[in-house]
Amino acid sequence: MARQIFQLKMSLAGTRPPVWRRVLVPAGYTLDRLHRVVQHAMGWRDCHLHSFEIDAVQYGEPDPDGELALHDELDVRLDAVLGKGSRFSYTYDFGDWWEHDLVVEDALTADPEERYPVCLAGERACPPEGVGGQLGYQALLEALDDQTAPADLASPRQAILRDWAGPTFDPSRFDPTRATT
Repeated sequence: MARQIFQLKMSLAGTRPPVWRRVLVPAGYTLDRLHRVVQHAMGWRDCHLHSFEIDAVQYGEPDPDGELALHDELDVRLDAVLGKGSRFSYTYDFGDWWEHDLVVEDALTADPEERYPVCLAGERACPPEGVGGQLGYQALLEALDDQTAPADLASPRQAILRDWAGPTFDPSRFDPTRATT
């Protein structure tokens, strides 16, 4: 029997310019495994809580204290709750609130010679962890974009943000081969 894969497009909601990835994942994966795919493909470090919302139902890691009403993501296979055209969301880091819009663009037959998951395409680097959500990321992009002012003439906040991001962070850089798990 041929295995099915889903072609997913995941976009980081509200980022301008857009940050997105296109991946192929086995349709038999659980939401827990999809969480790991999103983390790797986007470039997150899996340091924070997360949840999925599919058809107004919340999924994630069960809260031992029972404060968050989440269905266990380990119990849910993608092909049981999703199909071609399905739209759902994934939220990472409840402090910074990084919301990802996901869509199942296609359902395909897996190539028996291929290893999955695989990242096919994408644009832009993922925002750094702890940047402060959308507003913090926008401030970082503005600080990095303001190349007209030397570091010593930049506003103190811009200088702090540039130093915090470090010299190797390039928001325009993305390599799909590095995003494949």
